[in-house]
Amino acid sequence: MENEEKLMTGEESLKVITAMINKSRVSLTQSSFHLLFWGWLIFACSLSEFLLWRLTDYATPWYVWFFVIPGVFISMTYGFVKGRKQHVFTYATGIYVWAWIAFLFSSVVFFIVHSDHMESVGKYMLLMAAMPTLISGIVLKFRPLIWGAVSFWVIALIAHFGGNIISGLAMPVAMITGYLIPGYLLRTKGSHDTI
Repeated sequence: MENEEKLMTGEESLKVITAMINKSRVSLTQSSFHLLFWGWLIFACSLSEFLLWRLTDYATPWYVWFFVIPGVFISMTYGFVKGRKQHVFTYATGIYVWAWIAFLFSSVVFFIVHSDHMESVGKYMLLMAAMPTLISGIVLKFRPLIWGAVSFWVIALIAHFGGNIISGLAMPVAMITGYLIPGYLLRTKGSHDTI
């Protein structure tokens, strides 16, 4: 028997290449939503906590962080609804999603373990948030997000050595540099919808 090799036509080759590219795509629209949603929520909570601490005699200004709990549900619902509409669940999407799920679980455990020192958690949260932010920037091949992760590490160091006032303002500044600026840039780029 003769071994017959079928030569691919140009159209068939293009379909194979397109299928392989689609396996590595991540939705920019969904990514920018989460960055902007969390950027604004954490900016508002952290700035509110700082202002309550500096301008009032409110004993527990960190209570504003309870707004994060409904934020988790909003974010998960949005991700679930958008994820169901996505036709292909790619490898890159899996890495992206699981990096943020790991961050969520790490944050919950951190808050349970560190619950008696709530006034000093900001710099540690920045350290933890830098990791999934960096992974997201790499997966999306989006440099502003990578630089956002780097800004989290730098701002965490500044917060550690800068004293109470600088430390209190570290989180709102980090949200601008790490989530909001990259989020708006990503949304602008998201008119192409995927990378």
